[in-house]
Amino acid sequence: MSIKSLPAGLLPREKLLALGASSLSDVELLAIFLRTGTQGMNVLQLAEQLINEFGSLRKLFAATPQEFCAHKGLGNAKYVQLQACLEMSQRYLSETLQRGDALTSPQLTKLYLSSVLRDRQREAFYILFLDNQHRVISSEVMFEGTIDSASVYPREVVKRSLEHNAAALIIAHNHPSGIAEPSQADRRITRRLIDALALVEIRILDHFVVGDGEVISFAERGWI
Repeated sequence: MSIKSLPAGLLPREKLLALGASSLSDVELLAIFLRTGTQGMNVLQLAEQLINEFGSLRKLFAATPQEFCAHKGLGNAKYVQLQACLEMSQRYLSETLQRGDALTSPQLTKLYLSSVLRDRQREAFYILFLDNQHRVISSEVMFEGTIDSASVYPREVVKRSLEHNAAALIIAHNHPSGIAEPSQADRRITRRLIDALALVEIRILDHFVVGDGEVISFAERGWI
């Protein structure tokens, strides 16, 4: 069936305009991105097939160029467009976070850190450098390691924090295994960083551990 023959209320673009983007399913959102189907398959059918083949919308987004382009209806042009969309979303979250107090937007902070860290194949240690009003000055991956660990050096964190004239930090790292539960090693390095930064009167406000579908806050657990 051609998508044009569907009732107007079932067309993804019209539905989005009438009810908002949150009303659309993953298939409908992907169909808007794809724009057109392939021979013998309308765009909604193609979108549903792709999500079924990849397993989820997120897995499609995280696919390598080779994995992405190997599927019918996809190619380099679509891959480039998708990566641009993902980067714009990440920059939007980053800009929104930088304009406000990171502590008053814990869900936004979790969402941003998840977008930065969740799909990394190696463990990465990420820092948000904050001013004395807890607004973001800068952010960066400071250390990157293997699939299950990353070496973190408190001296380098202190040095970088002073370079940014930071008053406080929010730190985060991912678990490529997908399990967000913090390890004893995570708790030990957090304590070492807290002690090292206290010598130069810089506070760690929270440590987030990013898993596959969950982000755990040390502060919420009373560990900071």
